[in-house]
Amino acid sequence: MKKFTFLCLLLGGFAIGAQAQRVETTPQSTANVGMEPIRQGNWMVGGSIGNIGYSFEGDQFNINLNPRAGYFVADGLAVGAQASLGLTAIKDQDNVYNYGISPFVRYYFPGGASASGRFFGQGDIGIAGSKPGSDVSLALGANVGYAHFITQTVALEVAAGYNYSKANVNSGGGQSGLGVSVGFQIYLPGQR
Repeated sequence: MKKFTFLCLLLGGFAIGAQAQRVETTPQSTANVGMEPIRQGNWMVGGSIGNIGYSFEGDQFNINLNPRAGYFVADGLAVGAQASLGLTAIKDQDNVYNYGISPFVRYYFPGGASASGRFFGQGDIGIAGSKPGSDVSLALGANVGYAHFITQTVALEVAAGYNYSKANVNSGGGQSGLGVSVGFQIYLPGQR
């Protein structure tokens, strides 16, 4: 009888344990954050994973990595700096490696926002150069985008805009054109 009771308890324990293993969860894909991540005093760190564009001034294909960091000086308004590291493939010429640094201003629009996302506009002005080449010159950018918050502090972003650089690229001319970028930002709370 003791063996039968022990066997029943053992099988009951396995059944309860097996039932507990059936809990399924899905990854988080959205978070209701409101204004909290973009409040004055917070920080943002991240960048665009890739910036892919085609130049109007020649048969050029561009891809860039743009890490950035910023500080919210007011609710919805961030200032900061970003670096630019990239590759330009030019038809019938050697590849060109681009670099640059620029301060930026980003504004999150209050209208059209949802609890899990915000539209933004960003402008930057700085310096850029390329190798081969030794000139460093003016670089400008104006972009609009959307940040979708997947957690309380992480947002995936997509942006599109116009970028201009006067840097000499093998042929002595500048480069400009439309571009699309996909990236992410981490929003860190500041002390209040």
